[in-house]
Amino acid sequence: MTLDGLAAVLLGILVRFVLPIAATLLVIWFFRKLDARWQIEAQQQLRARMALAAANHTACWEQRQCSAEKRALCPAYQNSHMPCWQVFRATDGRLREACMECDVFLSAPVPAIL
Repeated sequence: MTLDGLAAVLLGILVRFVLPIAATLLVIWFFRKLDARWQIEAQQQLRARMALAAANHTACWEQRQCSAEKRALCPAYQNSHMPCWQVFRATDGRLREACMECDVFLSAPVPAIL
């Protein structure tokens, strides 16, 4: 095999295998960077929506203007870290009919899956 023949074979291998693999790796790198950027943007949007929802959220005892005596006996007030409709769920997991029609429940943000 001559030097020209060897150069032609190496050029053929380069064009046939190395360049497509390099191009594929470059595309993979680009899409990973793009996906990471989109993931960060989505997390920032989710945090902003959750912060806005938390700022606009009114507790049920505030919206219903419950007295201090009624609040003291209320399980939702005692478990203020949970949404009130979660506190009042039936043992089978169903929501009470009153919760389904309540403005606090209806105005609550839809939970996001992280």
